[in-house]
Amino acid sequence: MKYARLTKEQFDELHAEFTNFLATQAIDKAEWDSIKQNKPEVAEQELDVFSDLIWEGVLSRAEYLEHFSKNHIFLFQCFETHVQSIVLKALVSETDFLTKEGLQWLSDNMFTENIEMKVGKKVFTEDRNLSIFELIQQGAFLTDGQLFKQINTIIES
Repeated sequence: MKYARLTKEQFDELHAEFTNFLATQAIDKAEWDSIKQNKPEVAEQELDVFSDLIWEGVLSRAEYLEHFSKNHIFLFQCFETHVQSIVLKALVSETDFLTKEGLQWLSDNMFTENIEMKVGKKVFTEDRNLSIFELIQQGAFLTDGQLFKQINTIIES
């Protein structure tokens, strides 16, 4: 596998897509049930191939990611050859960006000496989608990029 197998919940959500995936291989429900029972290793391979296809599609369209921790917020914009980042660090140790109060504190202190802000750029040295997947594995999640755009607009002005 290139990425990771989808969870049961994700497979449940993608039931129709998985059915279509099996149909493209001329596997109907009866045959799929037979494969699961008589050739579980083949069923496992089908699940892995489908998972990789889904991940590939999602990652190819990925543009913005965010990762929050107690004292840091990592914002990413993904391009074809590189990723742009904005990292916000709370210099007040009691701050917790994982809470509503912490995010309000960020809003109130955004351009004060209590926040350290760094901007960066990293060229993808390996497969773009694999690099984005690694960020997701570390806790980042896909977003619409609203926070990145807001902060980036302020930085550029």
